[in-house]
Amino acid sequence: MPTLAVDNFNIICATLGGFISLFGLVSYLLKEKFYLSEACKIAEWNPKSFTLTAYLVVSLVAGVIFSPHATNLVRPEQYALGDEEILDTITLYFSRLVLGVQLVLAGVQLPAKYLKKEWKSLALLLGPGMTVMWLVTSLLVFAFVPHISFLHALAVGACVTPTDPVLSNSIVKGKFADKNIPKELQKIIVAESGANDGLGYPFLFLPLYLIQHIGYGGLGQDKSTAYAIGAWFGETWGYTILLSLVYGAAVGWIAKELLHWAEERKYVDKESFLVFAIAMALFIVGTVGMIGSDDVLACFIAGNTFTWDDWFRLETMDDTFQPTIDMLLNVSVFIWFGAVCPWPEFAHNNVIPIYRLIFLGILVLLLRRPPIIFSMHMHIHQIKEKRQALYVGFFGPIGVSAIFYLYITLEFCNKITVDGEVRPDAQYLKEVVYVVVWFLVICSIIVHGVSIPLAKFGFWIPRTLSEAISSRREDDEPEPFHVREHAEEVEHELESGIRRRPATGQSSGSNILPRQVYRIGHSIIPSRNSPNHSRAPSQVPVSLSNQPQTAGNQRNPEQSETDTAGSSQDKIEGVNGAASQPPPNIQRSIRFPDEEPASPKPKE
Repeated sequence: MPTLAVDNFNIICATLGGFISLFGLVSYLLKEKFYLSEACKIAEWNPKSFTLTAYLVVSLVAGVIFSPHATNLVRPEQYALGDEEILDTITLYFSRLVLGVQLVLAGVQLPAKYLKKEWKSLALLLGPGMTVMWLVTSLLVFAFVPHISFLHALAVGACVTPTDPVLSNSIVKGKFADKNIPKELQKIIVAESGANDGLGYPFLFLPLYLIQHIGYGGLGQDKSTAYAIGAWFGETWGYTILLSLVYGAAVGWIAKELLHWAEERKYVDKESFLVFAIAMALFIVGTVGMIGSDDVLACFIAGNTFTWDDWFRLETMDDTFQPTIDMLLNVSVFIWFGAVCPWPEFAHNNVIPIYRLIFLGILVLLLRRPPIIFSMHMHIHQIKEKRQALYVGFFGPIGVSAIFYLYITLEFCNKITVDGEVRPDAQYLKEVVYVVVWFLVICSIIVHGVSIPLAKFGFWIPRTLSEAISSRREDDEPEPFHVREHAEEVEHELESGIRRRPATGQSSGSNILPRQVYRIGHSIIPSRNSPNHSRAPSQVPVSLSNQPQTAGNQRNPEQSETDTAGSSQDKIEGVNGAASQPPPNIQRSIRFPDEEPASPKPKE
């Protein structure tokens, strides 16, 4: 007899698949109707990429709805068997997986030898840029979180210093971005977001090593600052950063040569060729994770080395497989974040009240990144205008990378023990970093996710009201008077005014004017149809026809009607022709064995 199997695996598969399918049904509608091009034309942003951003925001909300706080369809604690450390490990590994795949694809997007050519701009963004972002955020945390030391604030600030590649890279994808955002600006955003994720380790482990060895009086440790600094240089810079750079470059180069060799001999098919970069990301995440180095930085370096000669990037430029896998991972991890986020602890915790959290989130988004980017933009040749500097400064979101470093911090604090228990200062750091970093991530996702719709509505609503008021005034405009209808009355008023002059001999200009002013001719203010009337640029209608319009042309009604019909037909044909025109066929130099055209059949 059939029985129901309502277990966690079946529920999570049905929930995830149903959400992605249902939201996908209206994804194009949201892109075209909700994030329309006018808000994007103002700031030169990409509506397609912000559909992905909206996708992630909605995924986060869906995770909250599916979580134990609401419908209880996604049950993270049950998956972790009720163990909080296991749940933290699952979240850490999920973040590592998403970052690894995302950063390999980010490295592949860059042109040949990009890191070598643009090292000066990257040095400014990764050196002074990240340092100021770290210090500003740490100072804000130190100011708003009660009873926290500056070392603890430095650790919290380091978690949110790197920009998130998942959200950052989405703003430079799509045809609109290729058309409106300068190419060089796109590339520097991708390169920075990929490199600074792996370089967050030195900023994080400097305060962590100091807390471990000299914090709380050095209880349970050697109380040696020199040992802490030595561990930071040796383990963090040497074993974590340098080793990951060498390993990522070696793996990327070897993978590139092997793929060239296999393709030249026709050993690889199309599917295996397209999935090669993602497979390399999984390999690096696993192998670098086993040796305990920086797998995030290794993935980015490997991706860029893999396409050092631009061969793989050009061959996969028309591919949609990699972005599809990337989208599925990103949506899944944001649903998971919505389910595991400690929502109740934002209002009920022992470290910081909610009103301080809100002000902290606002100030971090405003002061963490925009000021330093704006001050350095004159020295970064890719950022040529002030609005581009504001654009790059604002869109440095906090996301998956911050969650990754959050759980790295929790894992490190669990090792600072005294008699088998976590030391009190390390325990307090765990509580602070858990609440603050999660809250900053949620703030960044929401603010950067809804900023484009707000910008659109802020532009659209005033313009719509202005047009409605102007149209109403036109409809209420009175009919013009004619001269002959009131000629005698005007003459009588003039004579009466002259006869009523004062006897003192003083004349007043107003006394010789008629008491009633009649309107002669048409409106003084030209209407919208007037040829001499100039309108604001935002209200000028865009004509589909390329023919110039002459103000003084006078045509008979029959000719005008014929020309209008012909013009409309031309417009319709032009639009239909543009819509029906097939997209350009991007020619690839590679032809896989399974893509070779079949030989023509012999004629009968």
